[in-house]
Amino acid sequence: MYLATARQDAPPPPEAGKGRRVPGTVLALGAVSLVTDISSEMVTAVLPLYFVLGLGLSPLQFGFLDGLFNGATALVRLLGGHAADRGGRHKRVAGTGYALSACSRLALLLAGGATAGIAAALAADRIGKGIRTAPRDALISLSSPPDALGRAFGVHRAMDTTGALLGPLAAFALLWATADAYDAVFVVSFCAGLLGVLLLVVCVPGRPGPPSAPTPGSRMAFGTAFGTAFRTAFDALRDARFRRILSAAALLGAATIGDAFVYLLLQRRLDVSVSWFPLLPLGAAAVYLLLALPVGRIADRVGRRLPFLYGHMALLLGYLLLLGPLGGPYVLVCVLLLLGVFYAATDGVLMALAGPVLPVARRASGLALLQTGQAVARLVAAAGFGAAWTLWGSRPALVAAAVALAAALAAAWTVLPRNPLSPRTEVPPAEIPATEGDVS
Repeated sequence: MYLATARQDAPPPPEAGKGRRVPGTVLALGAVSLVTDISSEMVTAVLPLYFVLGLGLSPLQFGFLDGLFNGATALVRLLGGHAADRGGRHKRVAGTGYALSACSRLALLLAGGATAGIAAALAADRIGKGIRTAPRDALISLSSPPDALGRAFGVHRAMDTTGALLGPLAAFALLWATADAYDAVFVVSFCAGLLGVLLLVVCVPGRPGPPSAPTPGSRMAFGTAFGTAFRTAFDALRDARFRRILSAAALLGAATIGDAFVYLLLQRRLDVSVSWFPLLPLGAAAVYLLLALPVGRIADRVGRRLPFLYGHMALLLGYLLLLGPLGGPYVLVCVLLLLGVFYAATDGVLMALAGPVLPVARRASGLALLQTGQAVARLVAAAGFGAAWTLWGSRPALVAAAVALAAALAAAWTVLPRNPLSPRTEVPPAEIPATEGDVS
């Protein structure tokens, strides 16, 4: 029944040959993400040091804050997805999230060294990210041919990762040029964030498809926008395939300790200089940039389930390397390589796997629920790993994380549907009017 609803909402299949092109909307969103990631990663690259070494937080406190800021956006993600579907306002809702994140950089500058002010600014940034992510991914899904979703998400993630690659470089250059003046990083980050918002307004089309119809009885049952958003998002759970995708993603997310902890482990084990620490994410970002599009194409051809699972296997190998006897540059290079493979094989691939299962009028809401499941699971993982590190030490905590990830992989291998929809038979997307920016 759920699939039938999706087919009723969907327009006719794309024209022949359209699947070999990357829509201009995807390229425009990629440019927005590139600039925005320069802004965000400039700040993200220095935060672990700023919190742990600068403010003196324990690993438990840092893990709780890092996980909280990612997991506390759950309600906002659902509300953003619902608002985008409800009025067909994917661009407007995404723009609100981008603008909030940009303004959070200014809040970091105004906070000075106050921990509470910094925490509030970071919360605003994560809320902005929570608002924009599902509408943005829905725009990509709805504007791309169903048999080329892996490619479309690969192109977007490659452009997004280019920003993630340039952001730490910019932060490193600014800190070197200004003698560790964090204020300069925050100012430049704020300006780059505003540029991303401008690109979204000017370059991205506004309406990807028909808005969803009001949910009968939702106002009486819940009486608030949050209640309606919950009801709309959880409609996706009627489909058994989506339930299994969500369950697998949440299981694996709960066994993922987070990049910041990986970089801190590398820094402590290899005694990486504090001045070079902001450059550690560059290795993983470079690998992600190179592999995002090829892995997306492979996922379109062979199915999206196996690349997603193999990506988590790469992450598990990275954990094992950190636990092994080897040291020096070999471990550093291999761990960053495996971390990049993990993101290339999981981030966009998961959205491409889940998108066609969801009906057009509920695409953003369903993706928001999936992203929320991952965020909440990672909240548990970050807080749990931080607590284990504080109580047992870093090595026993990493052993526990590796065991948990291996168990989650075994469960996800069974739970994740083998072929939710064949790449050639997936539900056609709602087409955004063709733009002159389409490229082969």
